Amino acid sequence: DKEYPQNKLVHQYFEEQARTYPDTLALTFAGQSMTYGELNAKANQLAHYLMDSGVEVGNFVGLHLERSFDMVVSIIATLKVGAAYVPFDPSYPKERLDYMKQDANPALIISQQHLLSADVFTDIHLCLIDSDSFSQRIEDYPEQNPGLALDLDGPAYAIYTSGTTGQPKGVVNQHHAILNRILWMQDAYQLVADDCVLQKTPFSFDVSVWEFLWPLMVGARLAIAQPEGHKDPVYLRDLIIEQRVSHLHFVPSMLQVFLQQEAAGSCGSISKVFCSGEALPYSLQQEFFSKFKCELHNLYGPTEAAIDVTSWQCSPSSEQTIVPIGKPIANIQCYVVDPFNNPLPAGVAGELLIGGIGLAQGYLNKPELTAEKFIQNPFDNDKSSRVYRTGDLVRYLSDGNIEYLGRLDHQIKLRGFRIELGEIEAKIAALNNVKEAVVVAKEDKTGNQVLVAYVTCQEGVEKHDSQKILEAVGKQLPAFMVPSNVTALERLPLSPNGKVNRKALPEPDWSE
Repeated sequence: DKEYPQNKLVHQYFEEQARTYPDTLALTFAGQSMTYGELNAKANQLAHYLMDSGVEVGNFVGLHLERSFDMVVSIIATLKVGAAYVPFDPSYPKERLDYMKQDANPALIISQQHLLSADVFTDIHLCLIDSDSFSQRIEDYPEQNPGLALDLDGPAYAIYTSGTTGQPKGVVNQHHAILNRILWMQDAYQLVADDCVLQKTPFSFDVSVWEFLWPLMVGARLAIAQPEGHKDPVYLRDLIIEQRVSHLHFVPSMLQVFLQQEAAGSCGSISKVFCSGEALPYSLQQEFFSKFKCELHNLYGPTEAAIDVTSWQCSPSSEQTIVPIGKPIANIQCYVVDPFNNPLPAGVAGELLIGGIGLAQGYLNKPELTAEKFIQNPFDNDKSSRVYRTGDLVRYLSDGNIEYLGRLDHQIKLRGFRIELGEIEAKIAALNNVKEAVVVAKEDKTGNQVLVAYVTCQEGVEKHDSQKILEAVGKQLPAFMVPSNVTALERLPLSPNGKVNRKALPEPDWSE
C-alpha cells in the first residue's frame, strides 16, 4: 500500500495551483477560456454565496446544469464549503429529478435559466447561476478562499445509479476516497502542465469526477466539450485536434464509434486513452492500436467505490482474448470469493469483493441495502473494515491480474451506464394493461447492444401498444434506460424452479 498526503482536500490542491500560477489557462469551452486565478475567484464568490444562503458542511447541493464553465465553478464551490454535489442531469425526465430532489433533500439547487422550462424544482432554494440578477449579486462576495477547516471523511459527491426496486439509489462518496483515486492516477500517469484533459463524460457518471478534478489539481488544462458533444464523434475529433487534447476517456462502445470516424487517427496530440464503464473487447483493443500509437488503459470500478479500483495497460502484442481489468490500485484490495465468502484460487471464477480506502459511505437513506452490499470484511480482523459486494463475476489470473467475466445478476452496463433491469421491469409492470414484464439486453440487426422488453397483457387485453408503453416509460426513466423494442408474449418461459427463463425468450419482433 502507498501513503498519500492526508493534509489537503482535492480543492485545496487546486487552490495551491491558482495561488502559484494564477495566469495559467485552466479551462476552455466554446471558444472561451478561463485562467486558474479567474476560476478560483469565481468559485470563491459562489462558495461565499452558498454559505450566506445557509449551506453547511455535510449538506448536499444539487447541480442541474449543462456542461459549461458554470458546472466546473459550481463543483469547486460546493467542495470549498464542505458540501457534497449531487448531479441532476437535465436530460433526465421530471419524475426522476423530483424523486432525487426528495431523496437527497439538497440545501439548494444551482441551475441555468434555459433549463427550467418544466416546473421541476418547486419548494426549494434555486440559484440561477447565469441570470443577470445573480451575476450582479455575486459581485459583492469576496474572491478569497473560504478557508474552512474540512474533514477528509466528509462527503464530496452523491451520484444516483439505477436501482432494482423501480427507484434510483444515491451513492455517497467521501473526500479521502477521491483523493486516493486521483493521487494514484497522478502517480501512475504523470499529468504535466502542458497536458490537456477532455471533459466529455456526463457528470451523472463518476468518470467525470476525475476528468474535472485531476487536471485542476496538477496545473494542467481542461477542455470542456459542448453539451451533448460527447455523442458526436466528428465534433470530438475536431475538438481534440483544436485543443491538442492529450488525455481522454471513452466508454468502449463509444470508442468503437469514434474509431470508425475517418481521420480519427489524425488526433496526434493524444498520449493516453482510458476505457471503463463496460467490458473492453479484444477486437476493439486491436483496432485501436492499428490507428493509434498512444497508450490505452482499461480501468474498472463501480459507483460504490471512488471511480476505479483496478487498472491494466493494454498492449498491441497481447494475445489475451479477454482484456484484463488489471490489478488493484493503491490502497484497494480485491478478493474473489465463492457464495460463502471463501477465497478462490487463481483461475477459478467467483464474485469480486472490494475493500480499502475507496469504498463509498453507502446508499443514501437506504440502511438495509447498505448493510446488504457493504459487509464486514471477512479477511480483516478489524471489525470496522468493510468490503463491497460487486455482483461481478471475475477470476484472478496466475500473474495477479483480474479478468472480468460478466454479472451474477440482472444488472448490465450499456454505453457506460449501469442499469438494473429490475428498475425498468418495475416501471413497465406498473402500467395499465401490462401483467408481467422482463427486460434483457440483446444485439439488434446492426450488432449494437440494445434493451428489449417482453410483456404479457392483463386478462381481456387483446394487444399491447408498444409505442404507448415506450412513451410512458420515457416519462419516468432516462433515455438510456428506455427499451428499443417491446415484444408481447402469451406467457413468459419459466425454468423448472418457476423463475423466468431469460435464455428461452424468443428473438424480438424487430419490425415493430
